[in-house]
Amino acid sequence: MEDGKRVNQARFNKYACACAIVASMISIIFGYDTGVMSGAMIFIKEDLKINDIQVEVLAGILNLCALVGSLAAGRTSDYIGRRYTIVLASIIFLLGALLMGYGPSYAILMTGRCTAGVGVGFALMIAPVYSAEISDSSSRGFLTSLPELCISIGILLGYLSNYCFGKLTLRLGWRIMLGIAAVPSLALAFGVLKMPESPRWLVMQGRLGDAKKVMLQVSNSEEEAEARFQEIKVAAGIDENCQEDVVKLPRKTRGEGVWKELLVRPSPSVRWILIAAIGIHFFEHATGIEAVVLYSPRIFKKAGITDKDKLLLATVGVGLTKAIFILTATFFLDKVGRRRLLLISTGGMILALSGLGFCLTMVERSEEKLLWALSLSIVATYLYVAFFSIGLGPITWVYTSEIFPLKLRAQGVAIAVAVNRVMNATVSMSFISIYKAITIGGSFFMFAGIAVLAWVFFYSFLPETMGKSLEEVEMLFIKSTAPRKEAYIEVQQRSNVQ
Repeated sequence: MEDGKRVNQARFNKYACACAIVASMISIIFGYDTGVMSGAMIFIKEDLKINDIQVEVLAGILNLCALVGSLAAGRTSDYIGRRYTIVLASIIFLLGALLMGYGPSYAILMTGRCTAGVGVGFALMIAPVYSAEISDSSSRGFLTSLPELCISIGILLGYLSNYCFGKLTLRLGWRIMLGIAAVPSLALAFGVLKMPESPRWLVMQGRLGDAKKVMLQVSNSEEEAEARFQEIKVAAGIDENCQEDVVKLPRKTRGEGVWKELLVRPSPSVRWILIAAIGIHFFEHATGIEAVVLYSPRIFKKAGITDKDKLLLATVGVGLTKAIFILTATFFLDKVGRRRLLLISTGGMILALSGLGFCLTMVERSEEKLLWALSLSIVATYLYVAFFSIGLGPITWVYTSEIFPLKLRAQGVAIAVAVNRVMNATVSMSFISIYKAITIGGSFFMFAGIAVLAWVFFYSFLPETMGKSLEEVEMLFIKSTAPRKEAYIEVQQRSNVQ
């Protein structure tokens, strides 16, 4: 790439940033639902007289339904576009929030939770994909990490909602906590309509004229826009010198046959990309973040905090820590690099999880209250959340959205998000049962062991992608799995119609 283009790309495009922020706002709604449920479950259990198994199912069912939503979102976004997929996600979540806020019974509450879960699946898949597709290589890490930052802001707002509305009557408090999420869902559905469509999706539809107009808006100069536009055309199998506004593309170029290319007969590079994407999403939740975010009141209660207000206040600290450190991470992703931050993050998580496991074990085995163990448990929890948020949390979404080739991106990310939701649901729906079986301290030692495996996986399978365009990232994986000539042939075969 020429030096002039690098200079242009080093400048920050405010319009692209604004679009990414709007697209990422749907993640605030999801984060809010996750955070608010951690406290709402205390009141729901008391009001609806449900047992721990029902609490686990209520906590985890959203993620199983999000699995369905994320798989559907991949194909949907290829058909109707990235922008309208975000609108659809907002509407689905709006319906779910209204049902949960109404919640006269456990069955209705579960119906609302399942509906919201489908919307969550759509949101988690589409927000980082849209952000990655409108950004350039110099700011992609920052813009693509915004959805994770918004999730953290939503979680913090959910915790604050617990603390504020928890003072209302038992019957009213938790219903307002859950139902109020309908308001931003409706606002976002209208706000997204003001955003441009992803230029890469427009190219896949053969709408080159529209794509070029959007590219001029999200680039800092005509030269940069033209250079990025030509890269996208080549990746889509279109002659880079083509000047037509509309071209008719084969169905395969528009997303047909993607599942076969991803799962049935993947090339060596696609296989590696899929392993990397599935692996990072698996370990994001297998290392226990959902146990801390969703069950932090129970963890702090086990550590020795018994007052309900103090439990919810300590939980607010988890949300605040998560938001602060993810905000910090957004400014380092395009400077320090994905790989280095990921390894530092996972190493810190191993130490924090081990410390939390030790402190909770000491508290459980002691007959008297251990103030030092209580204090260290809180510190270890906050440190774990901080290390997770500085690396593994945001990088999971950034990395996955940038490594898949253009034609495979939406449905490849959908598969990775489906794995993410399965692991989230597994941890959410089993944590109470696990800590009752092996003690709460033992459960965090287990998460620490899984984090060790995660560190080895990241070191072995995830190359650095910082500073490369989406098309260059594809070549990074191809060149590492085939000699230069075979790599060139593979790109040509993927671009051409078979």
